[in-house]
Amino acid sequence: MLLRVATAADARHAETLCQWYEQSAKARGVGIAKRDPAYVVKKMRNGDAIIAFVDDELAGFCYIETFEDAKFVVNSGLIVNTELRKEGLGRAIKQRVFELSRTKYPAAKLFGITTSAAVMKINNELGYRPVTFPELTQSDDFWKGCGSCKNYPILQDNERKMCLCTGMVYDKLDDEYGRAAQVQATIDILEPHS
Repeated sequence: MLLRVATAADARHAETLCQWYEQSAKARGVGIAKRDPAYVVKKMRNGDAIIAFVDDELAGFCYIETFEDAKFVVNSGLIVNTELRKEGLGRAIKQRVFELSRTKYPAAKLFGITTSAAVMKINNELGYRPVTFPELTQSDDFWKGCGSCKNYPILQDNERKMCLCTGMVYDKLDDEYGRAAQVQATIDILEPHS
C-alpha cells in the first residue's frame, strides 16, 4: 500500500474517483455531494489531497479544503475502491489526511460531515467529537457543496442547523502539530529570514 500527497501527475485519476463517488452514493442509498473532476484535479495540484495505491492500482482518495481564512479545514471526499474496503485503507487514508491538515493548518479546527458510521468511528478514533451544525463553518461556499446531495432540501428546511449527516470537529489545537507550529513561529520571530 502506498499513501502519499497527491500531485498534478495524479490528475489522470480524477474521472475514476468521481465515478467512484457517484457509485458509492447509489450503492449506499444516501446523499453524497457529487464532485467535478476539475475540482478533484485542483486539490491534487495544490497538494491538498491524499491518494492511495495498492499494487500500483488506484485504491483511494481524500482531500482537504479551508474555510473562513483557514479557521476551519474540512477533510472530505474519502473514497476507497469497493474491492479494497474493510482492509483498513479508509482508516489509513483518514490518518494521513488528518496529518496533512494539521501540518498545513495547525491553527485550524478540522471538521467533516458524514452519514457513514465507519467514517464517524475513524473520526472518533482521531479525536473528533460530534457537534451541531452551528459549530461548523458557516461559509456559504462549504454548504453549497451539499447542493447535489439528495438530502439538501432537509438541510435548507432546517436553515443549515441539521440534516441527516453528523457533524464532527477536531479542535485540540494544542496537540503535537499545534505545538510544533508555535515553536516554529517563535523561531521565525527570533531568527527572521532575510
